Amino acid sequence: MGEGDRMKHEAEEAKGKAKEKIGEVTDNEQAQAEGASEQAKSKLKKAGDKLKDAGEEARDAFKR
Repeated sequence: MGEGDRMKHEAEEAKGKAKEKIGEVTDNEQAQAEGASEQAKSKLKKAGDKLKDAGEEARDAFKR
């Protein structure tokens, strides 16, 4: 996973956390749900990147 992707996913997760907190403070259930959804999507992207990295490492191990 590239550093750019990792930073992008971290920023997306932070944005989701902020949106969720704003929803809690303002009692806006839609904002809370959107924030939680953005966090979940970011975590899935990070998991996918980790899986991709593991696959690349395994492939490289067999090339040696």
